[in-house]
Amino acid sequence: MNYTINQLRVFIKVVEKQSITKAAEELHMTQPAVSIQLKNFQDQFSIPLTELVGRTIHITDFGRDVFQISERIFEELSLLKFKTKEYEGLLTGNLKISSASTGKYVIPFFLSAFLNDNQGIDLKLDVTNKSKVIESLRKNEIDFAIVSVLPEDVEVHEELLLENRLFLIGNEMNYQDKMPLIYREEGSATRKSMESYFKSSRGKGPKRIELTSNEAVKQAVIAGLGHSILPVIGIKNELIEGSLKIIKSKGLPIKTEWRLIWLKNKQLSPVATAYLDYVKLNKKQIMDSHFDWYDQL
Repeated sequence: MNYTINQLRVFIKVVEKQSITKAAEELHMTQPAVSIQLKNFQDQFSIPLTELVGRTIHITDFGRDVFQISERIFEELSLLKFKTKEYEGLLTGNLKISSASTGKYVIPFFLSAFLNDNQGIDLKLDVTNKSKVIESLRKNEIDFAIVSVLPEDVEVHEELLLENRLFLIGNEMNYQDKMPLIYREEGSATRKSMESYFKSSRGKGPKRIELTSNEAVKQAVIAGLGHSILPVIGIKNELIEGSLKIIKSKGLPIKTEWRLIWLKNKQLSPVATAYLDYVKLNKKQIMDSHFDWYDQL
């Protein structure tokens, strides 16, 4: 056999995605290129690895076994890379973080210098909604989570990062009662805060619109579809240019804290421990350098 690392990578991704098209997108390759690499890999075996039924690709039992072996090969290749860097005196390994969606405006500033100083570390950062973040934490799939509200059913340690402020936002400065309220989807911490605010301060609100990301909500408010309560951390540029405006409202802003959390009984890796030490030592400097505009609101 004379298969290549690239062929292994392609085969693993096709099995994971159950689709040549999706594998091509993930690998940033064309579909024909993925098909050719997959065929060249399969031709080295006398037993089929995949079967094409209609337009759907199916993995054979033998293919599943080859897939598991291929994954172990890549794990060993990754270990080899890290081990080489260790002998060069570098901190090496993976740092796995999952962040609630609005946390994408916060966490990069708490990572950039650390990663620049530690070139042997590979970052895996997943940005999703709070429910999925907590699920990844509960399953011990990540080192840290970035959330603004602590989970109720998971015991964690925490390191506070930055205050999270939520304001009522519109494309004009005045609140209009007839305008719909635009909410995030179920499971979002922003949605929970918004529902709690309108229930306690205004009673039953006007017609509702539900969207699946803060970016979608932001664009809908800019277009004049309604009002929403949004974390101000994600709308800095729009506030500066004037396409969004803060509507002064009693009881606002809602204040929580962006925080780094990890399982209480988790044994942190050397990489995770080094990152936590970095955050504790440098967070004030990071906040002063990148978030001083917060104090002007």
